[in-house]
Amino acid sequence: MLIDFHTHAFEDSLAAKAIPFLEAEGDCTAHTDGRASSLIASMDRAGIDRSVVCPIATKPSHFDGIRRWARDVRQKHPRLEMLLSIHPDDPDALAHADETAAEGFKGLKFHPYYQHFTLDDERLFPLYERIAARGLLAVFHTGFDIAYPPERVCDPVRVRRVIDTFPTLKFVATHLGGWRDWENSRRYLIGQPVYIETSYCLHDMPAAEARAMILDHDPGRILFGTDSPWADQAEELARWRALGLPGDLLAAALGGNAERLLQP
Repeated sequence: MLIDFHTHAFEDSLAAKAIPFLEAEGDCTAHTDGRASSLIASMDRAGIDRSVVCPIATKPSHFDGIRRWARDVRQKHPRLEMLLSIHPDDPDALAHADETAAEGFKGLKFHPYYQHFTLDDERLFPLYERIAARGLLAVFHTGFDIAYPPERVCDPVRVRRVIDTFPTLKFVATHLGGWRDWENSRRYLIGQPVYIETSYCLHDMPAAEARAMILDHDPGRILFGTDSPWADQAEELARWRALGLPGDLLAAALGGNAERLLQP
């Protein structure tokens, strides 16, 4: 079972606008047109069985719209594991976390740059506590972001504070714990009780450095991800396999760990 733990897609009616806008913002090129059906086609080309789709609520009012779309996608495309997203300024954030769990969604995606918050802001602590209590995954963009000036709003130091404060929170730190802040990720996160997902990194850093970080972390807490459509799934999978990792670690990272996290 191969599982990509970090992908993106949009409602068909939004994809045609969202992809060009985000390409321009990040000066990057998408590898699909952003529709869920195109993600499935990409998975087929790469030999990936399942993908986790990570929407982002960029406004406090977006939860219900994302949920409606996610319900539809998981019916049409059962190979896609849909997360939901709550904006930190949503006045119903705690209730929406409860509803996420009650409807069988596995977790929530947060992006401090696009949602304009600092990861360890204590006003979010009641929400983190509720997410942990409901057994939900909390998937965070961590590190810098290609579309924004570098600000330390979700860096490894802030991640460490949150995981130390909420030891039962299933915290997934994307981009090897901090995109383009990997020295601090190694210092503060590698070896700690946090899930480390690897998307959009292997083309951007020395392979030996990525391999060492992966080997030094808990093998049960490493997750393969691509950030599709911003990376090609087949190419990212090939980069992973070229790292020369032990077979048991490779099997766990490419699917076994994710399969366990996504169990009902």
